[in-house]
Amino acid sequence: MDTETLSEATLERLAKSARDTLTRCRNCAQSSFAVLQAEFGLEGGPILKALTPFPGIALRGETCGAVVGSLMAIGFVYGRDDLDDWHAYLASLPPARRFARRFVDRNGSTACESILEAKLGRKFNLADPGESLQYVEAGGAEACGEVIASAVQIAAELIAKKGSSTRQGDKPAA
Repeated sequence: MDTETLSEATLERLAKSARDTLTRCRNCAQSSFAVLQAEFGLEGGPILKALTPFPGIALRGETCGAVVGSLMAIGFVYGRDDLDDWHAYLASLPPARRFARRFVDRNGSTACESILEAKLGRKFNLADPGESLQYVEAGGAEACGEVIASAVQIAAELIAKKGSSTRQGDKPAA
């Protein structure tokens, strides 16, 4: 991982915050966004609320909520305000793809179901109360805490790069 912009201590602090936030709110999408929002002073109170049903895209085993929440934060930094600004849209895609590539390198997939199977040895239907309990008993919350921590660290590096390149007067890192 590239750590030119953020120290190891900062990355570990963010990882701890991600794990602690997940313990408190039990939502990977909101946890990842909330930690990045606090770290980088991002707006987005309504976004935090809107992320409520996004873990595994409504607990269907689809895209990991930590991916969604982190990409939302990346979008706040690299995204466009004007729907007609094609250049800004295109400029937002490289950091989003970097995030996804690094996330897959660390977690094997962006799909919740696949990540859980790799980390816990089996798939879980988290919408089913019985399987949700089995997920908890298998250490799911701890495993997901580590996944969210990795997502937050990756996103933070990308967000910090944009901020440092802007402060230096260079073009934003893409």
